[in-house]
Amino acid sequence: MRARSTIAAAALVLSVTAGGLLTACGPNNSGSASASSSKSPAPVASGSGAGSASAAPTTGGGNSGGTTGGGSGATTASWSGPGTAGLTVSNGTNRVLINGSWVDFGVVVRDLAWSPDGSKAAFVDGSGNLDVADPDGSHRVTVARNPGNQAWSHPTWQVIPASNPDHVPARDNLFFVAGSGASSKLMQVPATAVDGTPTALGLNGAQGSNTPPPPTAGNTWINGGYQGDSVYANSVDGGVYLRDDYLRQMGWKLTNGSEPAMMSGQAAEEIVFVRSVAGHDHLFEESGQKSSVPVDLTPNATTDYTEPAISPDGQSIAARTPSGIEILPLTGTGSAAPRLVTTATGLPAYRP
Repeated sequence: MRARSTIAAAALVLSVTAGGLLTACGPNNSGSASASSSKSPAPVASGSGAGSASAAPTTGGGNSGGTTGGGSGATTASWSGPGTAGLTVSNGTNRVLINGSWVDFGVVVRDLAWSPDGSKAAFVDGSGNLDVADPDGSHRVTVARNPGNQAWSHPTWQVIPASNPDHVPARDNLFFVAGSGASSKLMQVPATAVDGTPTALGLNGAQGSNTPPPPTAGNTWINGGYQGDSVYANSVDGGVYLRDDYLRQMGWKLTNGSEPAMMSGQAAEEIVFVRSVAGHDHLFEESGQKSSVPVDLTPNATTDYTEPAISPDGQSIAARTPSGIEILPLTGTGSAAPRLVTTATGLPAYRP
């Protein structure tokens, strides 16, 4: 039987001892990255690290997928330093900022998420459909077609290799959010489907626990992690929930907050989420190895930090701010100052 992350043990304590309701109030609470204007800001200098990146043109293009930003109106700036490797930003246009360069996917890209091996991107297109494509936007496939009366957002991957000792079959699914507000629900569809039919994502409670099962409505902002684990938020009770789906599906409330993120592709000991503190959205970390009490990573925040993403090596967090994307180390101490790496605004994600 797989050894569970130590965060799971702390979770049952937190579900009982969590404090009052705390929710985010950042620039985007709908579960999807908001579209920016047609002008795409350039990355900004971030130290003396090597490498430069071409910024996007001043107007959105109609180029074929796979082309790189540049051309009239483009400028050049540095994008380097800790936490920038594999960083991407999707902003509701057809261009995605990947490692400091703008790549034209040939279609609107919202809420981009990368597969655990980095070979595929999942996103919601301009028609509201769920698509999968190569990292340059090519070989795009519509995995599920929106029926036309739903708002789909924030896809994430569930990839589990087969394990004969545990009798676990291989799984390759996409989870996403359908709807908004108190009626939003979590859905799933095979990542390899073509015009597939999504089904509701099962949300069982923790076995052998007296805690109530997780709510099925109001769920949003799901992020996948290691071997079936995922985290999501509930907009009704303001909770952050863990969903475990390896040997058997179960789940429970971890703490209060919103917009949770966890590491992808390896044992996930850290979960980062957003809480509102003294008029600003702060980033919090919770680690079962360190403490059952969430730690404020941005205790001196004078701006809103939202939509966090954890780097594949677990060392850095990228977060959205009104000024652009900032990066800070995932240290659990809250002592390191965040660093602005690009003035482009949108949803940060990491390609492994």
